[in-house]
Amino acid sequence: MIRWLIGAIGLAALATSGVTSAVAAEPTEIAIGYLGRATVPQTLSPVEQPAPDDGLAGAHLAIEDNNTTGKFLNQHFTLMEHRLKDGEDVVAAVNDLGAKTGFILADLPADALLKAADALRGRDAILLNVGAIDDSLREQDCRANVVHVAPTRSMLADALAQYLIWKQWKRWLLVAGSHDNDKLFADALRRAATKFGAKIVEERTFEDTGGARRTDSGVTLIQRQIPVFTQKAPAYDVLVAADESEVFASYLPYRTWDPRPVAGSAGLKPTSWDPAQDQWGATQLQNRFVRLASRRMSALDMQAWTGVRMIGEAASRTNSGDAKTLLNFVKGPNFSIAAFKGTRLTLRDWNLQLRQPILLSDGRMIVSVSPQEGFLHQVSELDTLGIDRPETKCKLQ
Repeated sequence: MIRWLIGAIGLAALATSGVTSAVAAEPTEIAIGYLGRATVPQTLSPVEQPAPDDGLAGAHLAIEDNNTTGKFLNQHFTLMEHRLKDGEDVVAAVNDLGAKTGFILADLPADALLKAADALRGRDAILLNVGAIDDSLREQDCRANVVHVAPTRSMLADALAQYLIWKQWKRWLLVAGSHDNDKLFADALRRAATKFGAKIVEERTFEDTGGARRTDSGVTLIQRQIPVFTQKAPAYDVLVAADESEVFASYLPYRTWDPRPVAGSAGLKPTSWDPAQDQWGATQLQNRFVRLASRRMSALDMQAWTGVRMIGEAASRTNSGDAKTLLNFVKGPNFSIAAFKGTRLTLRDWNLQLRQPILLSDGRMIVSVSPQEGFLHQVSELDTLGIDRPETKCKLQ
């Protein structure tokens, strides 16, 4: 009996020791970098100004979500932030972050993103593009170390075009701004019109003549200018605006010469996310974000959230914190991510663009979600949005 008690006590001690050792084991640390711009672009509407932490707040919420799961897998996630000041060297900044982590969220313009990607070439490191929507980054300028979370202009334009076609609003008056990004969005809208069977009855250019837009463009002046600018157009169903530079599009609704809806950069807007999104469990995400940031969740916030969650998903599925292992899983065929959009999102292997539905918002409600019913594809209906595999110019390198 005494020998049995001694043996039982010994086994219990060993078991307790094993449990204590497991609990005491240090968690796997997974750091994620955030490289963004310090200067926040301004909008025409004074009530729609981006928050100083636009994007970054979404990343912080996703870190919390990753750590909720990470507690069970003995993983711990941290976020390292670097906001680029005007004129600061992006290569030096990305090299500094790249020495500490293999995962960097990037909210950068296209040229800076390419410099950052080339600076990281040859390392087990990846940039998750959460800000730049340029199609060129997924096409002729694509890089094997850049995963694109943000949608492209062509995806946004196709999403809008599908809905307009579904509504039988096939005759478009296209008004584009005079800046380069405006012209790129106009190109995407022209492509979408051709792709889905719309007709652009006329194109007009709104020249940016400079000046302080709010002080020099009072209500009375705008009320006189916009109707004159849009009069004498051929018969059209909808005015489609391309104004990424925030010069004129917000002045168009209710001021056009003919009583027509406005879409594109004002009115009905295509976007990856909107504060009004409440379907597919999105309300709980929106509420958690409000508690964290004391404001509503923007598209950039959601794109940053998704980028961080992609790393968290890879870490939980592989039970690893190794950068190369996680990178291979994200790029592999078994990867997908849930993002409150009604379907799991996957990666296009030919250009590393995240497939995703696009919301169509009027600024207060979600009007619709594309791809629209009836637009079919042999692989995924999500591939009806943007440039498809047979059209791509991307050669990952």
